[in-house]
Amino acid sequence: MNYTEENKLKSIKLWAVEDRPREKMEQRGRKHLSNAELLGIVLGSGSSDESAVALARRVLNDNDNNLNQLAKMSLEELQKFKGIGPAKAISIAAALELSLRRMCTPISSKPQITQSSDAYDVLKADLMDLPHEEFIVLLLNQANRVIDRKYISVGGVAGTVVDVKKIFRSVVSNSLVAAIILGHNHPSDNPRPSKADIEITKKIKSAGKNLDIAVLDHIIVTSMSFTSLADEGLM
Repeated sequence: MNYTEENKLKSIKLWAVEDRPREKMEQRGRKHLSNAELLGIVLGSGSSDESAVALARRVLNDNDNNLNQLAKMSLEELQKFKGIGPAKAISIAAALELSLRRMCTPISSKPQITQSSDAYDVLKADLMDLPHEEFIVLLLNQANRVIDRKYISVGGVAGTVVDVKKIFRSVVSNSLVAAIILGHNHPSDNPRPSKADIEITKKIKSAGKNLDIAVLDHIIVTSMSFTSLADEGLM
């Protein structure tokens, strides 16, 4: 894009046709648009002081041009940018949530878990951008295919309380369940398991043995990576 100071202040309608994000997408395809141009389309409009693309560029610059960082912003934080009100903040959050959900294979297709990264691919759409901890259990059949997910608990920034009995009440009600995989996120982006993470994993695994339900893994999800307690030999 031939982005100039003049374009920064102009309404996008006054830009050269080849520079307008929507027309550029129609003519050249979405892959040819910058992040700022795509976000400008989501915003729809700017203000009397700047175009939608200039506003998008300012938001991105404030987040080090990191979309993962932007996705973690709350609606209230987004509205601190001049030119973004509730409607635009919601549009940004909705667009980023859709992009995240696209990364996750739908549960209805029953993805098969053959390694820890497969479990991470299923869990990350639910967990990777949360500002607090949540604990999820994936239910697997005998072929290690995901047949359901159960949301167990929601906590704060530093942790969440996990009720072992609640986990297995969800499991034993489904006769097709042969194994489970545990998952929770670390909002700090530190993928290393805490002592409490290891202890609750061993407690759940022990309870599962009594019910002939295998606990295959515990995945800790961050915005950039994950840790498998099974791979690390911590189960």
